[in-house]
Amino acid sequence: CKEAGAARVMILDHTLASAKSCVRQSGIGPACRSIDKNMVKTINSSSFFREVNIPDAKSLNQTDAAKEALKADVLIAVPKAKSHSGTGVSLSMKGMMGLIYDRGIMHRMDLNETIVDLASLLKADLTIIDGSSVLTTGGPGGPGKVVRKDTIIVSKDMVAADAYAVAAFEWYGRKFKPNQVKHIRLAHERGLGRSDIENLTIKKINV
Repeated sequence: CKEAGAARVMILDHTLASAKSCVRQSGIGPACRSIDKNMVKTINSSSFFREVNIPDAKSLNQTDAAKEALKADVLIAVPKAKSHSGTGVSLSMKGMMGLIYDRGIMHRMDLNETIVDLASLLKADLTIIDGSSVLTTGGPGGPGKVVRKDTIIVSKDMVAADAYAVAAFEWYGRKFKPNQVKHIRLAHERGLGRSDIENLTIKKINV
């Protein structure tokens, strides 16, 4: 991002576990410190958020979203590919829950529907899914089966990126089609992106 001319880059997450532990154990903090020591921010205080309405939402009509994410010129999603007990998978759309303050309210509604509502507000301009290793069972927190896949998925369409990740990896010991994941199917139906990956141009690069 810096090489592309970005004046300011911020890596944000409202962490579930200890903020310091997440930054350290993920390696994000040490990796970014040499570029900009203030780049990585854990946003676990309500002061980092502001209330916004979500137009055309089906369930989640308003939420407290990260101020920095709302005013960013470019929003990039960089999720780790993992399974999830409630939604099947946790990828870019599900990962946007790390940019709101009250995640609990989404669990008290139809979680899949609220994920799509949130993705209509926080829609990534670029999605980069880390499939170098995939937590295929026991997600999102584990323990579970981790499979080495050495794969990175990149798309300007976050729905397509999530759909491809579903099709590319095994989950819970079997293969699934993208539309078998409810929030991916709903996002396609609402026009937020494409889940019909068989009709998309996919370029594979081996490095």
